[in-house]
Amino acid sequence: MSSSVPFPPPLALTMGDPAGIGIEIAAKAWRARHEQRLAPFVLYADPAAVEDLAAAAGVAVPVEPIDGPTEAQRVFPSRLPVYPIALRVPPRPGAPDFANAPAVIAAIERAVADVASGAAAALVTNPIAKSVLKSAGFAHPGHTEFLAELARRHWPGEPVHAVMMLAGADLRVVPATVHIPLADVPAALSKELLIEVIATTWRALVDDFRIAAPRIVVTGLNPHAGESGTMGREEQTIIAPALAELARRGISVSGPHPADTLFHTERRASYDAAVCMYHDQALIPLKTLAFDKGVNVTLGLPLVRTSPDHGTAFDIAGKGVASAESLVAALRLAREIADHRRGRP
Repeated sequence: MSSSVPFPPPLALTMGDPAGIGIEIAAKAWRARHEQRLAPFVLYADPAAVEDLAAAAGVAVPVEPIDGPTEAQRVFPSRLPVYPIALRVPPRPGAPDFANAPAVIAAIERAVADVASGAAAALVTNPIAKSVLKSAGFAHPGHTEFLAELARRHWPGEPVHAVMMLAGADLRVVPATVHIPLADVPAALSKELLIEVIATTWRALVDDFRIAAPRIVVTGLNPHAGESGTMGREEQTIIAPALAELARRGISVSGPHPADTLFHTERRASYDAAVCMYHDQALIPLKTLAFDKGVNVTLGLPLVRTSPDHGTAFDIAGKGVASAESLVAALRLAREIADHRRGRP
């Protein structure tokens, strides 16, 4: 008597802006599928554009349009499975076209719907250009906020606390405030915000990264973490009270620490994630250490979502020089987290 374990659903990979490097690196990831031992994925894109852009970048791939993710397991070993999302105009590398904005948005929406239905295991997104998408009514500061809206649509009643994490081989960082002007950060910070961000980070480290007792450090907002109030008082009035409340809840968290002493090699070994007060405070050390291999992970959603930690790279699109390392890392991490949530080894 034999038994079989069903294959898990494939990953859903969106095309991103077709004038950027998303399709090129998707083709490169597929070509490296055996070497990198990648799980099957479906690319949500225009099949003709995938063929043309990949060939132009010197990474031609055989493409097969599919009706849904259930076909991926059959197709993936020999051809790149593409769920058709028609573009209005042929894309030109490095020259984003507003006419294709609706298709970029549609690819994200369709991929999320397939994850919600269980047809796909997790979402991996290629980079978008928010300024281009605004012409199609995109009203969100970025991917993270849009995915939070889609999560509420597809998982009504589920808690949604979208938090951005950037993860590298030996550093994970979380910005408490994200896509807002630096001048607005102090007013945006609150005890309640920090408690939500840090608690969401702690839960994700336990559930998604399988860290039994996560260690989280928190930066200050001001130089020297405020120097006892002489360089700013947010550490005393906002950050420290939030950390005290979290400690009462049993969450291992320390800070506020001066940000300039948290990211050297010895210090990084002492924690599992660093929560920072604003975008660049978190992303500069991560991108310095893992520019080509960092992964953007959205925590606090009912779906798994990862993304390469880089932008559309219009300046090098179509030249065949874009690195797929960050996308490969994003595909691997999405599969790992999805398996953790499914209870698979």
